Amino acid sequence: MRGYEALRQRAAWLDLSARGKIKLTGEDRARLLHAMTTNHIQQLTPGAGCYAFFLNDKGRILADANILCRPDHMLLDLEPETREKIYQHLDRFIIADDVTLEDAPEAAVTIAVEGPESDRVLERAGAPLPDADYATLPWGHRLVARLNSTGSRGCFVFAPIEEKAGLIAALEAAGADSADAESFRVVRLEHGKPRYGEDISERFLAQETNQPQAMHFSKGCYLGQEIVERVRSRGQVHRVLMPLLLDTKVPPEPGAKLQIGEASVAEITSAAYSPVLDRVAALAYVRTEHARPHTAMTLGDVQAEVAAL
Repeated sequence: MRGYEALRQRAAWLDLSARGKIKLTGEDRARLLHAMTTNHIQQLTPGAGCYAFFLNDKGRILADANILCRPDHMLLDLEPETREKIYQHLDRFIIADDVTLEDAPEAAVTIAVEGPESDRVLERAGAPLPDADYATLPWGHRLVARLNSTGSRGCFVFAPIEEKAGLIAALEAAGADSADAESFRVVRLEHGKPRYGEDISERFLAQETNQPQAMHFSKGCYLGQEIVERVRSRGQVHRVLMPLLLDTKVPPEPGAKLQIGEASVAEITSAAYSPVLDRVAALAYVRTEHARPHTAMTLGDVQAEVAAL
């Protein structure tokens, strides 16, 4: 895995330009997103942002998104698999709204800079540093956002495509190493950070994902809100996404079931061998009554336990 040590101990960069980018302009852009997502969009001010889910009318998760509020537009940062789905989803609900969507998958590059020394690297490269999670600051024609893909300290830099080579050269000169996607994935699992398409999908309800930062429970009506409120008021969460540690070097396949005694109590969504832990780090949906740190379970002959978030 190229760059794993740098990502864990210093700073590394990864090209995430395949991530979806949807730009919303028009006076009703915040109102539309407020009515379509689980978080409080209308309270965002320019330079701020949040994490949110898009739900269908049955409360199932269509996508997750980082929503960045800029002075004249909203920018959605999405997983590559959900860009087209969410563009079409939003477009269907624009009726008399003053909202224009711009699907810009190739208009800008996205470079992640993550790791414990990522702030120092960005400063040496001349970038401004947003303080708060999801906050943004302009950097010439670029935009620096306090986002990460691994659960590490870091930022995404959005830049015009013609500036890509210069940006990467500046980051490497400032001390960032190149890392591959697998290294970023392993560190993500070490930190227990889920990814839509692997750990979150339309199978699941919002509260099952264990991502409270994605939800606002007093914002008013939005698509899927009735189901979210019903689950909240009745406490009907039967499973929850949790990190696991497995005493093996062989990652199990998604869908593998773990047991306590004869009972199936957890289902793996993603897993990878962690060099620093010398065992497998995984994410799994665990029966709520067993979703406590250090709860022991087994996968065949392999011992496992729920890790602390």
